[in-house]
Amino acid sequence: MIDLSLLPDGGMAWLDGSGPASHLVLSTRIRLARNLETYPFGTRSSVTQREAVLQDVLGAARETVSLRDALLFRLDRLAEPDRQMLHERHLVSRELAGSGEGRGVRPGSAVLVQARAGVMLNEEDHLRLQGLRSGFDLEAAYQDVDRVDTELGQRLPFAFHPEFGYLTSCPTNVGTGLRASVLIHLPGLVLTKEITKVLQGLAQVGLTFRGLYGEGSEVVGNFFQLSNQTTLGKTERELLDHLAKMVRQVMEYEEQAREVLVRDVPTIIEDKVWRAYALLRYARTLSFDETMNLLSGVRLGVGLGLVDRCGLYTLNKLLIHTQPAHLAAQAGVGVEDPDLNERRARYVRGMLEDDAGRRGQSP
Repeated sequence: MIDLSLLPDGGMAWLDGSGPASHLVLSTRIRLARNLETYPFGTRSSVTQREAVLQDVLGAARETVSLRDALLFRLDRLAEPDRQMLHERHLVSRELAGSGEGRGVRPGSAVLVQARAGVMLNEEDHLRLQGLRSGFDLEAAYQDVDRVDTELGQRLPFAFHPEFGYLTSCPTNVGTGLRASVLIHLPGLVLTKEITKVLQGLAQVGLTFRGLYGEGSEVVGNFFQLSNQTTLGKTERELLDHLAKMVRQVMEYEEQAREVLVRDVPTIIEDKVWRAYALLRYARTLSFDETMNLLSGVRLGVGLGLVDRCGLYTLNKLLIHTQPAHLAAQAGVGVEDPDLNERRARYVRGMLEDDAGRRGQSP
């Protein structure tokens, strides 16, 4: 099994709840798609060419300040549960992990991880540079990934067209190659049934939404990933400013929705929050989707000041450690283990009991 303890906070520093507006936004991620002009892109690359891309990038990375100490995980040499763990920690995409429907892991697939930045190799593009930060912090995430982009760009021949910008495997990424995503918790808008209107409004201004794990994932636990749709015709700064403006507006709508709920149906909200806490605290079996929905309820309670028995960091950690590959790894069993729901409930009870104890709260 891979040793993720070698990474700072196991590669989950983005979950520490220290970033701006962490009560609403779990993380901010920025990815830049880049390709080397010396090799065919995407599925047109042969196995030999993918390996050459990998070696070229590793050689360049060792010369940089940003990545010289980065850990390398070769996805094409890892067992499926290890690849899934990296995906569950948001360190690699579903595609790179080979978890997409009908897809296997590609030869030469790898990831370099260094604190808050990393590089996915031989995904859809030769390189996907990534910056990941706690809370709503587009500026810091961009600085992280821009530093990596600058250092690698000085050593590698990125494919660039003077008119179109950076060239990519998929036409929708041509230009800046920038995808900025904000993982935001919106239970207020869901409960007031305003979420559809808000999401439709975002689509009209060039943003899109996805589930907890980006493209192809379902929305569970009221966690939405908001990101820019277009990468061409605007500068990186314009794309980030636009996304920042829209996310701030969504945050304002969410705060207003929560105020309406507390004002108009306070008992119903308190009941929902405490039922969620009680189930997590004492249930003997929990499915993944049920856990996500209950965590959403408790997280709402923490945000409203109704629950003081657990903190955001505990809730964030539960979000990751209750997923199948993590639970299976802790127990030394397979991800298809029939007792996984019992293991999940036991793990959640333990985490919440520990957090309540640290806060001096009775069970």
